[in-house]
Amino acid sequence: MSPTEPDVRAALARVLDPEIRRPITDLGMVRSVSLDGGDVAVEVSLTTAGCPLKETLTRDVEREVSAVEGVSGVTVTLGVMDAEQRRALTESLRGGRAEREVPFARPGSLTRVVAVASGKGGVGKSSVTVNVAAALAADGLRVGVLDADVHGFSVPRMLGVQHAPTRLDDMIVPPVAHGVKVCSIGMFTQGNAPVVWRGPMLHRTLEQFLTDVFWGDLDVLLLDLPPGTGDIAISVAQLLPAAELLVVTTPQAAAAEVAERAGAVARQTSQPVAGVVENMSWMELPDGSRAEVFGRGGGDAVVERLERLLGARVPLVAQVPLDVRVREGGDDGVPVVLSDPGSPAALALREVARSVARPRDLVGRPLGLTPVRRAAEVG
Repeated sequence: MSPTEPDVRAALARVLDPEIRRPITDLGMVRSVSLDGGDVAVEVSLTTAGCPLKETLTRDVEREVSAVEGVSGVTVTLGVMDAEQRRALTESLRGGRAEREVPFARPGSLTRVVAVASGKGGVGKSSVTVNVAAALAADGLRVGVLDADVHGFSVPRMLGVQHAPTRLDDMIVPPVAHGVKVCSIGMFTQGNAPVVWRGPMLHRTLEQFLTDVFWGDLDVLLLDLPPGTGDIAISVAQLLPAAELLVVTTPQAAAAEVAERAGAVARQTSQPVAGVVENMSWMELPDGSRAEVFGRGGGDAVVERLERLLGARVPLVAQVPLDVRVREGGDDGVPVVLSDPGSPAALALREVARSVARPRDLVGRPLGLTPVRRAAEVG
């Protein structure tokens, strides 16, 4: 039995654009489908000529169409959208919202925004961020990571991002790594060039990453903040007033004192604190004992001080042991929750992910449903 065009288009509807994560049929990327017996020719329009994932897209189209009963051969031809098609696509992706609007700040947004903060550098804040993101994505959630540490960006390497974002006119489509959408200033710099900017530029960059990047409908957006309580922390509070803070510290008393200041920003900005993560809590030795390299009690101390300061419960979400596999995963671009999910550090980081992955609260939210009247009522 020869295949039909509706069968082929139904198969193409199962092909997702690797970056936008929507069916190519919904994005207007299928230009034509022609059949000659069991031979099928599909013409696909890429969003940009230099699409870095065109081989992936071609392979996915061939796989899905080949699975249609009666198909004996598949030919995929790639073209490029013209300016009018790209304009229509960007308007569709924005869903009619204002171009300079931060979608996560809209009333009724169901995305949980968590800003991962620390008082000082070197406590493993970025490692916590990327591992939590990868764990959430592995559990089926739609996750994005915004690397807001403009001067000390490290997220692209730690998540193994291989290519720059795709541009659709004035829209930026972020690359996807391990199921996580990622955007960082490091994707726009040449080589390992430093970013030497002051406050206004930092604010505009963060705003652009929130307004011009196509994040889609995320369950969780994680922001990897720079250490301290500077410009970016203030901008996050302004642009994302509903964002929660997840404070990372080590057991060391000096680090805990500085971490307390990062959490105390929440009092001035009226942001909730999602919890405290104590990183590098101990090192497990071959004989089963623990070496407390950075002392003990830092996480509990930060929790106690923040609860007293904020007048609200602040949980100690997890204590993450010091493990060389966390560092190796960051260098290799494969977070330890994926490369060695049974390791003590990975299990603790999954505890952090579980604390972030609460169900969406639909109570009181408009669902956009229209009541359907029964036929008897219409008559």
